[in-house]
Amino acid sequence: MNNKITIIEGPTPEFQVVSVNHFGDGSLNWVSGVMEGPFLYNTAFTNLRTFDAQKLLERCQNTWAEKQTMYLEYKDRIGLRREDPIIAARAISVEEGDLLLLWVRKDLSDEEEDNQDYFDSDFGDDDPDTDDPDIDNFDDIDFDDNSPF
Repeated sequence: MNNKITIIEGPTPEFQVVSVNHFGDGSLNWVSGVMEGPFLYNTAFTNLRTFDAQKLLERCQNTWAEKQTMYLEYKDRIGLRREDPIIAARAISVEEGDLLLLWVRKDLSDEEEDNQDYFDSDFGDDDPDTDDPDIDNFDDIDFDDNSPF
């Protein structure tokens, strides 16, 4: 069974966490039903450019008809392979080509990682911070002249 949509070229997809509270018109009421379950997770939206969005949508529908899970496979910002379960999909055509709209299940920890900086701003700074009073420069130590050290 081919139950993955794999992104092989291009940047990491940008996921927008879907919140029912953002839409007062009731257009996302279905999200509440999909989000219910024994585990906590977020539902996120992304869109992908593709050559044949309808064919990918049919693959999703066939997988779901067989009671299987369809996954979106991609590389994250640091190049690690990730998979997120697809919970809804829609194919549309625009002037620029086909788009596949996907709603995926994201772990709550994924959102925290996305907001985290991957690089420390002090990385590579080997010099101690001499302005910090908690760092001892050993200037106030009296060394005994008879000490072997």
